Amino acid sequence: MKFKKGDKVEVLDDSIRGEVLKVESDKIIIKTEDEFEMIFNDDELVKVSAENEIKVKDDELMEALLVKTVKKRVVPQTSKKQKSIPPMEVDLHIHHLTDRAKQMSNFEMLNLQLDTARSQLEFAIKKRIQKIVFIHGVGEGVLKAELETLFSRYENVKFYDADFRQYGVGATEVYVFQNY
Repeated sequence: MKFKKGDKVEVLDDSIRGEVLKVESDKIIIKTEDEFEMIFNDDELVKVSAENEIKVKDDELMEALLVKTVKKRVVPQTSKKQKSIPPMEVDLHIHHLTDRAKQMSNFEMLNLQLDTARSQLEFAIKKRIQKIVFIHGVGEGVLKAELETLFSRYENVKFYDADFRQYGVGATEVYVFQNY
């Protein structure tokens, strides 16, 4: 683009405006609105015509700044499901607890599962976590019966079948009362 002395220009990648003072081959010296002289390449500038500029009087600018536009803040509606904190999940399937399940007897597996359930419940009580879901599976119901016996020993705990849609019939949800 050809520039000549007196042209109004703007810098492409910056918010600098000014007037061309001198043109030397591909270097253009401009005087900015802040009265600084700066040197740019001709491909860094764009010519601004006087008709594209918007002239605003100082009193009009002040009036526009003083006018407040009040916008009503829109608060997105959330359902109860979104507000509730997801429960802590403890999977008691034996293959999640140990790699040596094939070398263990049924009694040892059951004790490992119950010890894990007890320690996770104690952790939840200590950390003030209100809901815990113990995933035990369906099976013959031995682990579920033992878990119910374990949970009934705690006074500040209520337990019931977990959400069928999410966990099926193989899970028990425990609610820990915080101010007991």
